[in-house]
Amino acid sequence: MLCSFLSETNSGNPVICLGTNQTQQASFMSDLDVQLPSAFDPFAEANAEDSSAGAGSKDYVHVRTQQRNGRKSLTTVQGLKKEYSYNKILKDLKKEFCCNGTVVQDPELGQVIQLQGDQRKNVATFLVQAGIAKKESIKIHGF
Repeated sequence: MLCSFLSETNSGNPVICLGTNQTQQASFMSDLDVQLPSAFDPFAEANAEDSSAGAGSKDYVHVRTQQRNGRKSLTTVQGLKKEYSYNKILKDLKKEFCCNGTVVQDPELGQVIQLQGDQRKNVATFLVQAGIAKKESIKIHGF
C-alpha cells in the first residue's frame, strides 16, 4: 500500500506511513484523557455566599465606624431584621450610651442606625443582651 504522509484506513483511524511497508496506528488527542485546568477564582466562595439568599445563609449585623473630622467619629449599625422598630432601638441606644443618633434610609442598605462616637463594642454587647442579634451574627468592622 502506497500511502501519503497521513491517510485514513478503512476503519477511519489515521495511519502514519513510515516507509513503504511500515504503517502504525496513530493515537492523537482523541485517545488521551487530557484535563485542562480551569481558571481559579479566589472569590468564588464569597460570591456564592453573597448570592445565596436561600436556606443556610446568615444575615449579619454589621457595626462600623466612620471617621468624620479630627477626633470625631460615627458608628453605623446595619442589617437588623425589618420587623424591629429601629426608632425604639435607637432611643434605647442613645439613653444607654449618652450619645446622639439617627436612623437614615439608604437606597442600597435600607435603614441604618447612626450614633455619635465610636460605640462599636457597646452596640455589639447591647444587641446581644437585648436579644436582638446573636453574638455569632454580629460583625464588627474597623480598626
